[in-house]
This record gives sequence, structure tokens and C-alpha cells, in this order.
Amino acid sequence: MLAIIDYGVGNLFSLASSLSYIGVESVISSDPEVLRRADRLILPGVGAFGDAAKKLRVTGLDTVVREEAAKGKPLMGICLGMQLLFEKSYEYGEHDGLGLLPGEVVGMKGRLSDELMIPHIGWNALELKSSSPLFKYIKNGDHVYFVHSFFVPGDNESTVATAEYGLSLTATVQKNNVCGCQFHPEKSGEVGLSILRAFCEM
Repeated sequence: MLAIIDYGVGNLFSLASSLSYIGVESVISSDPEVLRRADRLILPGVGAFGDAAKKLRVTGLDTVVREEAAKGKPLMGICLGMQLLFEKSYEYGEHDGLGLLPGEVVGMKGRLSDELMIPHIGWNALELKSSSPLFKYIKNGDHVYFVHSFFVPGDNESTVATAEYGLSLTATVQKNNVCGCQFHPEKSGEVGLSILRAFCEM
């Protein structure tokens, strides 16, 4: 069973629907015992990093996520959920993340040319940088759907795929059992479904 972590931030039901479409049983839960019993976890996220990190801490789910990841359980962060896997974010202040991956989340403002809109919204090609089980069913150049204003620079040591939007953005990360997508696989058509399918086979 796959558990989608419910901490009050995230696109939970469209994600659950996408998993159901590919034949994967999932449950949406904030119950630590349910999360511990699950075979794999997805940490979704929409909104501001600081608020999301605080909700994880207040509920104690930050500890559960760290413990389960340390046991080797497959964990995927999506969009803000991916950013929360890192050590720190500078989104409207300075906020600590889960620290499961080394690196920081920074803003696009001041780093992009004035011709490019912030937030970054739309379809961009994936540039696969290294092998990953997540890429089992996709190929270099496949397009996925992004919505974000903050990002992890593409030279991060856990980056396995990037996308170009005036600079190199981390699109996909993986370090052992911990992985993540800056884009929304549940909104990325067959490519996104293929990535979710591959995660469920890790």
C-alpha cells in the first residue's frame, strides 16, 4: 500500500486519482501508524515552504518521514514536497527542511531575465542527467508540467534530471530511496503517470 501524506498542504485527490488510474492502491492519511505500515510514501505540497514545514513539525509528521526514510522506505516528494526534502529554503525568510537531501531552495526572482515570467508555469522538457529507477518508462526530452517560483539549482548532487527555464532547474532528484519531482507528475499526462508507475515499482 502507498500512503499520501496529508499534512494540510497538497493536491491530494488528483494524485490519488492518478495512482488509481495506473492500478495502484493508495490511502490519504495523517496517521503516523498508517504511514509506518505503508510500503512507500508520497509527500505532496502546494504553497509556501515555511508554512508547510511548520505543519509537518506541529503534527510530528516530520519525524515520521525522517524515520521511515532512514529505514529505506521509498519516499517521493512532489513540487513543494520535493523542496521540503532539502536542508533549507529561502522562500520569504529562511526555513529548515527535512534535511534528507543536501542543498537549498532559492528564488527565481533576480536570477531570471525580465522576459521570463515568475512563477514558472508550463510544459518543459526533461534532460536526464543520470540513471534513475524513476526513468524506467520515459526518455530524454519528454515533457512535464511545472508550477513554481522557487527551485533547487540544477547542479545539486542529488539531481538526476533538469529542465531549462532561463537557467538549469532541478526537475527530479534521487538519493537511494529518497526521490522527488519539482513538476507535477499527476498533471503531466502519460509521462507523469509513467514516473509514478516507476516509483511504485521501486
